Amino acid sequence: MEFCQLYLQADSAFASVSELGELGLCEFKDLNPDANSFQRRFVTEVKRCDNMSRILRVIEDELINAEMEIIETDTNIPSPLPREMAVLEGKLENYEEEIKGIEQSLAELKKVYIEQNDLRNCLKKVQVLLDGGQRTQALQSISEAQGHHVHIGNGVSKENQEKRDESELKFMAGVMPRSLTLAFERVLWRMCKGNVYMRAVDIDEDVTDIFHDNVAKSAFILYFSGEQLRSRVKKICDSFKVNMCQCPERATERAELLVSVSGRLEDMKNITLKTQDMQFKKLMEAAHNHKTWSIQVLKLKAIFHTLNLFNMDVTQKCLIGECWVPKADMPRIQNALRRGMEISGTSVPSIMQRMETCSTPPTYHKTNKFTQGFQNIVDSYGIATYREVNPAPWTIITFPFLFAVMFGDSGHGIIMLLCALAFVIFEKKLEAAKIKDEIFQTFFGGRYVVLLMGCFSIYTGLIYNDFHSKSINIFGSSWTNPYNKSLLYEMMHEQEVGKNTLYLTLPPEYAYDSKNGPYPFGVDPVWNVANNRLNFLNPMKMKTAIILGISQMVFGVFLSLMNYIHFRSPVDIIFVFIPQLLFLCCIFVYLCFQVIIKWIFFYSLKHGESAYIFGQEYKGTHCAPSLLIGLISMLMFTSRHVGFQDSDADKSTPGLEACYLQLWYPHQDIVEKILVIIAAICIPIMLLVKPFWLRFQASRGHHVGGHGHGGGGENEEFNFGDTFVYQAIHTIEFALGCISHTASYLRLWALSLAHAQLSEVLWTMVLHISFSIGGWGGLAAQWAIWWAFSILTVSILILMEGLSAFLHALRLHWVEFQSKFYGGDGVQFEPFGFAKLIRIAEGLEN
Repeated sequence: MEFCQLYLQADSAFASVSELGELGLCEFKDLNPDANSFQRRFVTEVKRCDNMSRILRVIEDELINAEMEIIETDTNIPSPLPREMAVLEGKLENYEEEIKGIEQSLAELKKVYIEQNDLRNCLKKVQVLLDGGQRTQALQSISEAQGHHVHIGNGVSKENQEKRDESELKFMAGVMPRSLTLAFERVLWRMCKGNVYMRAVDIDEDVTDIFHDNVAKSAFILYFSGEQLRSRVKKICDSFKVNMCQCPERATERAELLVSVSGRLEDMKNITLKTQDMQFKKLMEAAHNHKTWSIQVLKLKAIFHTLNLFNMDVTQKCLIGECWVPKADMPRIQNALRRGMEISGTSVPSIMQRMETCSTPPTYHKTNKFTQGFQNIVDSYGIATYREVNPAPWTIITFPFLFAVMFGDSGHGIIMLLCALAFVIFEKKLEAAKIKDEIFQTFFGGRYVVLLMGCFSIYTGLIYNDFHSKSINIFGSSWTNPYNKSLLYEMMHEQEVGKNTLYLTLPPEYAYDSKNGPYPFGVDPVWNVANNRLNFLNPMKMKTAIILGISQMVFGVFLSLMNYIHFRSPVDIIFVFIPQLLFLCCIFVYLCFQVIIKWIFFYSLKHGESAYIFGQEYKGTHCAPSLLIGLISMLMFTSRHVGFQDSDADKSTPGLEACYLQLWYPHQDIVEKILVIIAAICIPIMLLVKPFWLRFQASRGHHVGGHGHGGGGENEEFNFGDTFVYQAIHTIEFALGCISHTASYLRLWALSLAHAQLSEVLWTMVLHISFSIGGWGGLAAQWAIWWAFSILTVSILILMEGLSAFLHALRLHWVEFQSKFYGGDGVQFEPFGFAKLIRIAEGLEN
């Protein structure tokens, strides 16, 4: 990384920063840290961009309300120049005014239309009620409420009385929500004491109406007499917010009004349709341009925000900025500045010059879509210290491999591989879909990690010979059946008589085909049906986990050597790396060699036979050395017998009583004592030499760093106490960590065992049941059980167990592996780039 200073002419600064944003390789430093956002030079432009962003949100809300989708366009849209910013701003403001004006017009049209439509419906329903003789019924009801009963009989006086009473009746009509009709009628009855006669008719919804308020309504008519009641009725109607309609008394006037209202509604419908068509065109145009406008505004705001990080020189004609840039990409940055000068039309070139600084440079790792997922795994623990070894290249192999050691099932690995392949094959379509779901983005971003995890799971599953908890006999087992048919029939008869379970023992000296040798690849399938299968697989997986773990830790120590060489720290090479390597090799690598030697040389023998291993007579597997007890005896300097058999004993004896605890190669006790002494000497060397050497160098006036890779900054003073404490912590951590981390790698064995047992339980308790069901009903049961088995396999064995193995693999890399060489105290390189800002704005990246 290079720290550079930029000199940009005021006229070309905008275009130059825009080109740098398209490139995305410059991390700018804020040269005005004490100034708040309102004291910056381009605060006005930033506010204008905020206003345009607000307008775009308003337009987006209108598109959502209109159920219209924003049309996706290419994100490679150039940023508008400052002189074009006013044009864009004016265009957006005009759009906002037009869309809001149309929305307001439609709202007013809707309100008037609904009122006129209610009046039309009311006139129609009132005419029906009036034609149905409701006036006479109203008169009778009101008279009964007042205590005046109208007696029907012969006489003109009664008819005149009825006509006079009917002429005094007044009526009001209106429209109200159907749900309020019953409550409205009760209130009228109680408040007016039965002196108001009400009839209501439901209004059927007209599907041809252009506006609907989605409320079921009823038209009503009220009969009453007297102005006092009119006032009271009107107050009740106002309290219920009833839409009152001016309904004429005469039928001819009502008919004329109905024709007039219908004509107005038709005119309003035509006006509304034209207005909606205009709104649709405006919104459609906005939907096509919204993405472009959003990207342009985003780029404008980002450029002005970046320019606010610059300083203005004393002549007010030049902007000065400072930035971190990758050294290898400096020619590209120079070309971008040149393009910015050409776009702005200025003749004065922009200047970029290197600067010396005491600040720690940010860490930048160039990645692609394949390596990005693995780099994210490393960066989640901590950003690499500047120029120290990046573990991501090795993590590409070790992470999925250690995951697979714990996952270890070919069948489940194939499912995982197919899912990852689907993501990889359709990645362009999935990227174009821009799915914002966080869980989906997690899996899609790590698709290549999952792909390798599936590949390695298939490989380790073949090594374990585990396919959905079952073995596959590809090459033919190396074990044979030593029993003849007559013996087997006799044993089966004894089993039936005694009702005992029949167990067959396959002694290696008789059942194992030593001529053909072991199974060519992986575990022999015969172990899948053996009762002592776990007794065989557990030690194998446990010792394999120890070898893998110690190998990775040793590799981590060698990576620390690369750091020391790069930072030119001979004291770390001689007095840290070498003692650490010796400490690991003298105890733990020695243990790994013992494991491998035991696998190779200590095998089963036929009864009465013996073999000589490293000059010692070996009688059988009961004398195979116990490595755990041997390691404890080595560290405790325990005295042991040499060989598996007493030299004075008879050669026909099976060996010493505890022959597996004895020394098994010449001068083993001397070798182990030397190894333990070397390991013990390494601890004080790691603890004391480096601090005192740095103190000696500091006393001679040499600049030395307190700790870390290559020392600290230029102005850091040496402090012996801090350095000694720091070195003591790291020495203790390394010494104890070698033991605890070795034990931690046993999780490779534990999770493999758990996954295999869970897979076997699922097969036995679920899928195996379907094999015993026959008939047509059995087909349906098998289909249902198969689906249940599939769902449980995916949800438990692949997702849950896969997540568990993934987290344990993370732990092994972050703690056990990276602690040997990785500082992780760096700062992430965060360049100014439009591509990342656009993805963040779209919700596709955090």
